[in-house]
Amino acid sequence: MAIDQEKIKFHIRGILEALGDDPDREGLKDTPDRVARMYTEVFEGMNYSNDEIAEMFNKTFEAPAEGKKDMVFVKDISIFSYCEHHMALMYDMKVSVAYIPKNRVIGLSKIARIAEMVGKRLQLQERIGSDIAEVMQKVTESEDVAVIISGKHSCMTARGIKNTSSSTVTTTFRGKFNEDAALQNRLFFLLNAPGEA
Repeated sequence: MAIDQEKIKFHIRGILEALGDDPDREGLKDTPDRVARMYTEVFEGMNYSNDEIAEMFNKTFEAPAEGKKDMVFVKDISIFSYCEHHMALMYDMKVSVAYIPKNRVIGLSKIARIAEMVGKRLQLQERIGSDIAEVMQKVTESEDVAVIISGKHSCMTARGIKNTSSSTVTTTFRGKFNEDAALQNRLFFLLNAPGEA
């Protein structure tokens, strides 16, 4: 699915009019075009399925035999997204991803790229975790994946209850991470460890 910039421009102009402003005034005349270009960037992930994202970032290497039971853990990946209920910004989001290699290990930067691309959709935080886990399973060929996300939601901090200090944490556990409490405890210890894990 390609993002239709012309349709976005048309509708943003209509929103400006519905708000009671003049879309032809100096400060707004280029706003529909700017918003269309911004949406093309921040919603890029809507162009791709999870299978296509897995294919895009499928840079893996053979897992060392001695490392096939060890956890790989990347924490504090910064992303943003937009809530599908209000199209409101989800921000200060930190994604942590762990997996236990089976046959393949993924390039570390690709984990961050997967998280970023999955976030670039109209989303729920819960689905971001589930989508990242699914893509990681496809790329690494490992069932054992965990995703922990912490983030702020402007639909809660800037409107409605306006609770600016609240944050939301979601967990997605697959395979051994879902079954092994000791593994979960180890993961949370690393997540909360100061400095380098």
